[in-house]
Amino acid sequence: MSEVESKCRDIRLILSDVDGVLTDGTIGYDNQGVEAKPFHARDGQGIKLWQYAGYHFGLVTGRSSQIVLTRAADLGISIVRQGVSNKFAAVREILEQMHLTFDQVCFIGDDLPDLLPIRHSALGVAVADAVQEVMDEADYVTQLRGGRGAVRETIELILKHQKRWPDIVRCYSG
Repeated sequence: MSEVESKCRDIRLILSDVDGVLTDGTIGYDNQGVEAKPFHARDGQGIKLWQYAGYHFGLVTGRSSQIVLTRAADLGISIVRQGVSNKFAAVREILEQMHLTFDQVCFIGDDLPDLLPIRHSALGVAVADAVQEVMDEADYVTQLRGGRGAVRETIELILKHQKRWPDIVRCYSG
């Protein structure tokens, strides 16, 4: 059994940064100052598949925006922490509230504020275009970039190592 496969075995919760992970990191504003962020549909479908498998998904982000709340609601994500200056403390708080341990969490990030959650999680994941320090700390670096399917890739990786992926595929293949 590989080290990554072993780390995936007990994952019950995936926590993810938003900007640079669920998006490509681009932040746009319209003429009224309303923020817009592009999200990848396959990441959203992956989150729904993860939830269908009976697990939880949450967002921990340093910025605050209505678009994150809208996307979270669209995907049925109830764990949303915005405006977080200390992501490690926020992750600890979430785990305490859910009665989980770091051995049961995967954290996906791309930049320096994500270092401690990645270091302490059972499976720390860096997206392919993360800063080097985050990639160096991660247990797994995705092939895909942030906002381009990296979250879906991570979800499939975990579900496949947990031997849950064939059941998910069967739901769609009849």
